[in-house]
Amino acid sequence: MADWIEVLIRTISLFFIVLAVTRIMGKRQLTRLTPFHFVSYFVVGILAVLIAVNLIDNLILGFLALATWVTFYLVLDYLALKSKMIHDWINGRETVLIKDGKVMEDSLKQLRLTGEELLRDLRTKNAFNLADVEFAVMETTGELNVLLKSDKKPVTPSDLGKRVAPKSAPQTVILDGNILDEPLSNIGLNRGWLDVEIKKLGLSLDNIFIGQVDSSGDLYVDLFDDAIQIPQPKVKEALYASLQKCQSDLVKYGLETQDSSAKDMYQSNANKLKDLMEILKPYLLR
Repeated sequence: MADWIEVLIRTISLFFIVLAVTRIMGKRQLTRLTPFHFVSYFVVGILAVLIAVNLIDNLILGFLALATWVTFYLVLDYLALKSKMIHDWINGRETVLIKDGKVMEDSLKQLRLTGEELLRDLRTKNAFNLADVEFAVMETTGELNVLLKSDKKPVTPSDLGKRVAPKSAPQTVILDGNILDEPLSNIGLNRGWLDVEIKKLGLSLDNIFIGQVDSSGDLYVDLFDDAIQIPQPKVKEALYASLQKCQSDLVKYGLETQDSSAKDMYQSNANKLKDLMEILKPYLLR
């Protein structure tokens, strides 16, 4: 057999083997790999290349080395899930760099991290002022996590005592001009609803690049032709405005009528509608 044919067969075979091995070893982002995981993936790749280009002549020995490394990886990874001590031994432990607003210089030396590198990593977390940071920790993946001081944190609706509607992940229902039926069914909608929404916008399906339905049930679309201006959905805002008008009309009728029973009826219903609006406000207004 010609050398190039053998290399081709080995490479194709190892491609699918390594693909299966990496799936077994787990899904991890490259930027979030610990040194242990990074070296394991790296060694698997090197062994596969050495076998593919015939630098390891004996296939059995090559696959034995690959299987041994993957087996040790899986065993240690499993033991790390069961034991905190083994987990820390394999993956290391996180390191506190800032505590109570003070930089831990000994921790910086331990990680061989300079002050400038610390400030740079803080800026990636939108912490441009060191005085704003209460706590910072370097994870075993090399990622820096930051906790700002209480008076420097962004204000949330909870801080203001406001209720907001729960949010869920938007579903992509149109991609490259094609309707995706599975995301539609996941949110209890169908093509008929989608066709109606597209017609409301005065668009055609073949001009839509991406279409998403958010947790409020509104359709957002991005077009191939960026020059076309798309009106944003205002259905819920319009509904809330209608409720406001109805409530104000009831108050107005109650003030205009001279009949005491009718006045009480209008006022009572106006109050009920006002209470209902307070409940619906987080869901209808963004």
